[in-house]
Amino acid sequence: MAVSLVELALTAFVVVMLVAQVVSQKLKTPYTLTLVFVGVAITAISTLPSLGSNPLSQTVESVITQMRSFYGGLVGGGLFVGLVVPPLIFEAMMHIRAPDLRAVIRPSVLLATAGVVVATLVGGLTLWQFAGLSVTVSFLFAAIIAPTDVVTVIEVFRRVDVPSRLSTLLDTEAAFNDATGIVVFTVVLSSVSASRLPILSSIALFAYTTLGGAAVGLLIAFAAGGVIGSFEDRMAQVILTVSAVYGSYVFASGLGVSGLIAVAAVGLYFGNVTMRESRGQSNKDAIMFFWQIAAFIGNSVAFLLIGFETNLVSLYDSLGLIVVAFGAVTLARAASVYPILAVFNRVGEKIPVTWSNVAMLGGVRGALSIALAASLSATAVVSGSDIGTIETMVFGVAFLSITIQTPLLSRYVARRFRDRQLP
Repeated sequence: MAVSLVELALTAFVVVMLVAQVVSQKLKTPYTLTLVFVGVAITAISTLPSLGSNPLSQTVESVITQMRSFYGGLVGGGLFVGLVVPPLIFEAMMHIRAPDLRAVIRPSVLLATAGVVVATLVGGLTLWQFAGLSVTVSFLFAAIIAPTDVVTVIEVFRRVDVPSRLSTLLDTEAAFNDATGIVVFTVVLSSVSASRLPILSSIALFAYTTLGGAAVGLLIAFAAGGVIGSFEDRMAQVILTVSAVYGSYVFASGLGVSGLIAVAAVGLYFGNVTMRESRGQSNKDAIMFFWQIAAFIGNSVAFLLIGFETNLVSLYDSLGLIVVAFGAVTLARAASVYPILAVFNRVGEKIPVTWSNVAMLGGVRGALSIALAASLSATAVVSGSDIGTIETMVFGVAFLSITIQTPLLSRYVARRFRDRQLP
């Protein structure tokens, strides 16, 4: 029986995950960073002239084309945010403990809300005033690149036993700033065709989206938590959590509120209420293990996507613009992190400078920004040339962010928390 290209592509995807995991363990580098380079290597191979007309080389080229086509459909079709991101958020939030969350909830939420707005304004103004880019390109790019991706940070933290509150600070920020970033991006995009920025309506939209998403998530989590105890079968309980995660996202999105914040609320409720009230330890372990696997696959899809979308030739041709954009993003992150955490260090929770530095280096940009950039092609308010410029900047900054900030963060965390390193 002949094997289809789709089957070969899925097999290749599993092989890529296995190879990246082995290489990551051998070299002691974050798995996500390894995946990005694997994706870049696959992209480079696909752009090389054909190595021959033999059946093996043709099959390899066809499989690579099929894999990249799948990723293009995932992002271009708008499925990435709704399909891949929810398991990442749910699994991260499910591990956050209520005492740690209460200790850092105010600075983390402020980073995820006001911090995203500040980063968008600072990044957009910097590129507009000093890089000579148009207002549209400057602020759309700044809004797209503002959300951070904590997956790489989690990978680094797994090698060093950092304080749980520091991990919670960054996990919570990343979970909520994904939703905030989407709202800010929507507001900026709608303002491109407007004569002025609708301040009041934007604030109302933001409040409705965030608070509504949290309410939907808590209601669905409460309902699912009340039902899950009536099932003794582990498979049924796992399926119920899947229904709660994706159901909360779909239901919230249908109401026009944030599906990602709804998923984060479900994760917090399950981790701190439902899982603690559950009686069977084996059932708890099954649920946790399932979502670890789901998050692992989601991480693999997300960061392999970045590698696939990174064309080294294109990056080299636009290197000057990308470096300037990366500098503006770094400045914007510093302008949001240090002032906000400094305020809480004086009037609230004592946040060491070391934590602020980790938050600064941990502001890695990921696949969500690439997904937002891809959504620009569906709008008619931005020209094709502007879309091309924004996409080049987003891909380049995401690549530099992962390849530069991740090693720096690894070394900094290992040095500062040397006594807490895991075997």
